[in-house]
Amino acid sequence: MAIDSKGARAVLLPDATVSRTGARLTLHRLLHSPSALISSGWLTLLVLVAVILPPLVETAANRQDLSLRLLPPFSLDNGPMFILGADGLGRPELLQLIVGTRTSLLVAASAVAIAAVIGFAIGLISGYFGGWVDEVLMRIADIMHTIPSLLLALAVLYVLQPSIANLIIVLAITRIPVYLRVARAQALELRERVFVESSRAVGAGDWRILRTDLAPMVLPTIRTVAMLEVASVLLAAAGLSFLGIGLQRPDVDWGMMVADGRPYLATAWWVTVFPGLVIVLTALAANLLSNWLRAAEDPSQAARFIRRPRMRKAAR
Repeated sequence: MAIDSKGARAVLLPDATVSRTGARLTLHRLLHSPSALISSGWLTLLVLVAVILPPLVETAANRQDLSLRLLPPFSLDNGPMFILGADGLGRPELLQLIVGTRTSLLVAASAVAIAAVIGFAIGLISGYFGGWVDEVLMRIADIMHTIPSLLLALAVLYVLQPSIANLIIVLAITRIPVYLRVARAQALELRERVFVESSRAVGAGDWRILRTDLAPMVLPTIRTVAMLEVASVLLAAAGLSFLGIGLQRPDVDWGMMVADGRPYLATAWWVTVFPGLVIVLTALAANLLSNWLRAAEDPSQAARFIRRPRMRKAAR
């Protein structure tokens, strides 16, 4: 809705116009936050690499050549694919990283998405209805929360055959309580608001209120938590693979690459350092971007993304 200069009338703006305005404002804020811009660029690059390149280089990435075993990095004598050196079996480190990017991002994104959807839905229902439903769901969440997630994942994957699907399911189950608690806390507070009472007064049912009133207001918080959880799940998956309980060859992820280079750490540092560096950069980028999203969606903090250019202009 827009009001003219005299405040005499209001004009309803189309949804598409509001959406474009919101997108431009978000882009403006992103451009004035260097850390968030670099983080989003790094994550976008990883996604593009994971989607486009692995099918093209997978065969070459798994080809073993013992004559190139532990080849040092930063040399083009054996072609650009060996720019980051080779591992203990002569496989190109760069191509292994590319293939591992697809697996690592697939596991992290899938586990976070499954946990977020389930936890979001259960948390809304638990917080809105309360009563015995809330008690039962929260006791289940408490039990899951008391069990160390890494220990549970180790136990389950030790019994089941290690695979991408099993790893995703285990990591998703261990992260559900995080989203459940966040969604429940916000639903408990929002259900007492005036707009919810107004919806009930006009005849809206509980499920309609959950879908149209509460869910859109809780979703931004869940999205921010999900971005933060990407780093945690990524590190958990890498840790499981490092311990030998996660993925197994021919599947490869960054944690497995770090584990493969552990025996050669003193003589061939690049086998461990490069995948470890990618893990650190990706986790850091996800954390920085999640912090930016939280600040950008908070009106009291988002204003600083707009004030900064004006202050600079005034100073000139």
